[in-house]
Amino acid sequence: MLKRSTLKFTALLAAPLLVLLCPLSAYAWNKSGHMVSGAIAYSELQQLDPQALKQVVAILKQHPEFETRWRSQLNQVTIPARQQDLYLLMLAARWSDDIRQNPAFDHPTWHYINFPYKPANQPDVVQTPSPASENILTALEQNLTILRSTVPDSEKAIALCWVFHLVGDLHQPLHVVSLFSTQYPEGDRGGTRFYIRPAFQSRTISLHEFWDDLILSSVRFQTVRNRATRLRLNPGHQRSELSELLDPNIQNWAEQESYTLAVQQVYRNGTLAGSSDRNHGEVLPDDYATEVQPIAERQIVLAGDRLADLLSELF
Repeated sequence: MLKRSTLKFTALLAAPLLVLLCPLSAYAWNKSGHMVSGAIAYSELQQLDPQALKQVVAILKQHPEFETRWRSQLNQVTIPARQQDLYLLMLAARWSDDIRQNPAFDHPTWHYINFPYKPANQPDVVQTPSPASENILTALEQNLTILRSTVPDSEKAIALCWVFHLVGDLHQPLHVVSLFSTQYPEGDRGGTRFYIRPAFQSRTISLHEFWDDLILSSVRFQTVRNRATRLRLNPGHQRSELSELLDPNIQNWAEQESYTLAVQQVYRNGTLAGSSDRNHGEVLPDDYATEVQPIAERQIVLAGDRLADLLSELF
């Protein structure tokens, strides 16, 4: 169990980026963002529960794609032998995006939940449907159940990768919300249909894509490692400053924390202007990127810490 007295667990400085990844409809953070959360979880476990970390690494090495996907990456000359386990957790955290459209492993609906957000100024004609029954919360519980069971480690390794990834997804605010309005009567699907331009001369992207790339844009091992270290050591990101860590309720992480951030910070309580035309996005306010960058950074650290706590509980 983790030893820090501030936690009893029972159950981001990159500059704002104008060059972003190609739009994909259901990604939370980009792959490097997920790698950062995996690196933070590794460092937390290394310091506070090395025995759990050892078990996590052992299980991941039983993953059905360990030899075909990960072995050659771990053996790169640029990866020090003493840091191969760190890199393995980074790769595990991004695996659920790496296997998109692979029928053997992919579950597109697992990455999000569309809690409806209808701004106060919207008319009654705007309807807000309930979230689908299969979603990130049900998927996370399903995979945690597998990890608590006696199934073979090869099956646990797949579930472990999903837990890594979904905990990260839960902390990207646009993965728990869909904006409903007269402009988006069918919902903006987590900002993927809410088109913006980061600056006047920027190309049009989705708001979701903008948020995905706030943590980092490089998947280079050393870059991810260094970014994770800086974020984790930020004085404002210490466990004593992250009061949310006292709440072990996963539903609350999504419905209270991330959803509230989406409403208040991402959409600015319904005042943020977006376009439904994918070719002509609205320009973001001048202060938007600088205001949301620290929020995204804090969220990715929360994700890494909470992932470590969950793994310590499980192993």
